[in-house]
Amino acid sequence: MSLFKKIFSSDKKETLDKGLEKSKTSFFSKLTKAVAGKSKVDDDVLDNLEEVLVSSDVGVKTTIKVIERIEARVSRDKYLGTDELNQILREEIAGLLSETNSGEATDFVIPENKKPYVIMVVGVNGVGKTTTIGKLAHQFNKKGLKVVLGAADTFRAAAIDQLQVWADRVGIPIVKQDMGSDPASVAFDALESGVSQDADVIIIDTAGRLHNKINLMNELTKVKRVMQKVVTDAPHEVLLVLDGSTGQNAFEQAKQFTAATEVTSLAVTKLDGTAKGGVVIGISDQFQIPVKYIGVGEGIEDLQVFNKYEFVDSFFK
Repeated sequence: MSLFKKIFSSDKKETLDKGLEKSKTSFFSKLTKAVAGKSKVDDDVLDNLEEVLVSSDVGVKTTIKVIERIEARVSRDKYLGTDELNQILREEIAGLLSETNSGEATDFVIPENKKPYVIMVVGVNGVGKTTTIGKLAHQFNKKGLKVVLGAADTFRAAAIDQLQVWADRVGIPIVKQDMGSDPASVAFDALESGVSQDADVIIIDTAGRLHNKINLMNELTKVKRVMQKVVTDAPHEVLLVLDGSTGQNAFEQAKQFTAATEVTSLAVTKLDGTAKGGVVIGISDQFQIPVKYIGVGEGIEDLQVFNKYEFVDSFFK
């Protein structure tokens, strides 16, 4: 199928394959059971397939769409053997995702007409937010872009310390204040520092509290407003980091954060340690927000741009 042309380099593809290994193994063991003793795709197989997709964290709404597409194909082609099901799934899920704007990128890039390009990163504690920022900074730095970090998650000393470790590791400047400082003040200083250094990218970490949506909304709104005193249209991107290993809980967090602030892109982390990789398919389909990055390992190079064709190709290989 023409959708599946080689996009990634072989080492990036190998990392992606390895990162999705647990999800793929779990999915195919369920799929094998679902079609056991069946030679053609019939109603029973479709019912079982629906259960497999839902239990693989693809999500109910996306699962229904996939099943409907396969049903249409069965009625059109009259006979589909169960041995073809893997290829059919691969094609229909890629086709479904091709209807969204998510996952078209092949490399780490920023718009050419925005300098500095300001990214505000949001997400609950423990999802891999700070690690994602560090790895993203590393990728931009590798491209020769000047990056500045802002440690505006001032409610946890560990968050500031962890971001400092990443800044030192990548070799880029960080703007920080003491724990308990006003996050908006840190963001303001980071943007001023970035502008004065002629930075290409400024990445702002923010607090990961979600127990009170109103407080979170007010805080993030204040951070945005204060940043705009330095860069009038900042932030250019609000990146929500989700932990893929939490499966359906990642959907819930996405709903909560999109209600609290205007999220423009998503990163789904920790896919290598889970069998819940199907969550990326559901999130990519259901939220009208592009999945931009996925975390497929602990190494500094293991944050990848999300490309839906490469992802589906690895998942259904």
